[in-house]
Amino acid sequence: MTSAWGRVTLLQMLKKGAVVRFFGLKSCDRCRKALKSLRAAGIAPQVIDVRADGLTDDDITAIVNAFGDAIINKSSTTWRNLNDSEKANDPSDLLRAHPTLMKRPVIDNQGWTMGWKPDVQSQHLGT
Repeated sequence: MTSAWGRVTLLQMLKKGAVVRFFGLKSCDRCRKALKSLRAAGIAPQVIDVRADGLTDDDITAIVNAFGDAIINKSSTTWRNLNDSEKANDPSDLLRAHPTLMKRPVIDNQGWTMGWKPDVQSQHLGT
């Protein structure tokens, strides 16, 4: 199944059974909204709660390579509670020590997306 441009859309790949990984927090409203929308579209991602499950070194490397410093949520309570020397650490080190500093949700499906703004929604839901 291809789009008018001859490419398989992300939504079509997801429905074909590609493994989708969803990184977020159970207590995050945006994450719950994103999961609800994905599931309503027939997508059942593997959910990784970064607080409960943590992040693997491979995932941290891939996420930081994809987003760089932008992955760190500098508006979070966790960030505000860090001292200046901790804030100066590399994003990889910050995520290892404090995975909840990650902006959410992060979705891995043959490429990475961050957040749940309209552009990300349309990429995953085909709207």
